[in-house]
Amino acid sequence: MDADKANGAANGVSADAADARANDSRPEPADGFEVLLITGMSGAGRSHAADSVEDMGWYVVDNLPPKLLVPLVDMMTQGGGHSGNGVHKLAAVIDVRSREYFDDLSAVLSHLDDLGVKTRILFLDASNDVLIKRYESVRRPHPLQRGNRLIDGIKEERALLMNLKERADMVIDTSALSIHQLSTKLYEAMLGSGPKTVAVHIFSFGFKYGIPLDADFVADVRFLPNPFWVPSLRELTGQDKPVSDYVLSSKGAAEFLDAYEHAILVALEGYAQEDKHFVTIAIGCTGGQHRSVAMSEALASRLRAHGLEVSVSARELQRRRLER
Repeated sequence: MDADKANGAANGVSADAADARANDSRPEPADGFEVLLITGMSGAGRSHAADSVEDMGWYVVDNLPPKLLVPLVDMMTQGGGHSGNGVHKLAAVIDVRSREYFDDLSAVLSHLDDLGVKTRILFLDASNDVLIKRYESVRRPHPLQRGNRLIDGIKEERALLMNLKERADMVIDTSALSIHQLSTKLYEAMLGSGPKTVAVHIFSFGFKYGIPLDADFVADVRFLPNPFWVPSLRELTGQDKPVSDYVLSSKGAAEFLDAYEHAILVALEGYAQEDKHFVTIAIGCTGGQHRSVAMSEALASRLRAHGLEVSVSARELQRRRLER
């Protein structure tokens, strides 16, 4: 049996299927596609880690048997494919409960490596004492306990995972971490630290249509001259350059943006440390057509200059388009 067939057989794939894969002329799925395996001790925080990784933009699959990982990667990259379905990052929570599962995982990792798929392993650990306390608090048996003492199941799992832990790219001990501290550590490990881990959305709105309830910050720019009263600008919006130039050159606009930019950066630094990684900023004027739109775009440009991920929308402009 040749190497391709051997890999196929090792992963539960028939020899014919391995032949088909070997003869497949489609592009390899490695280009831009990543796989993250989240594993470790039961009770060490795998579920919360999966939630945090999902917030970072990964497509997360929980409780996936290892041998199903290769077909899943094939499906998500079919025909050169991840660019088509928009999924570039796949995270799989792997619960290695038996020697067979572990052997499957080793074969899968070898196969993904042969395909050139970038694969990383995140291993979550905790001390035996902490794991015992966590299991006692939720009153659930350990998956390997099987009628024995809780500590017996924990020790069996630790022995089973020893080699996988040594192979891991990231090992996080959650013994002394809260769920928020775990999330912060994950962001630091995968994205770095500080405000750059916080995604910012800025949207403009009109006070006459109601103050938004879902904003972390609300700014009022009605102190600026209103382009609505300039006949040549009335039918334009803050997305048009003549209106933007008019608003941003008005007295007080630059000073406001300087101060608000500084205040937001200070807040984002604190949010990053407190495990808040999504912030919404609302900027309002009377009708939400001119001043707030221009100022939203200007603030977004300033924040992006600091390397932040910023998206922008205009609530009233969207509403107006829908009404047409």
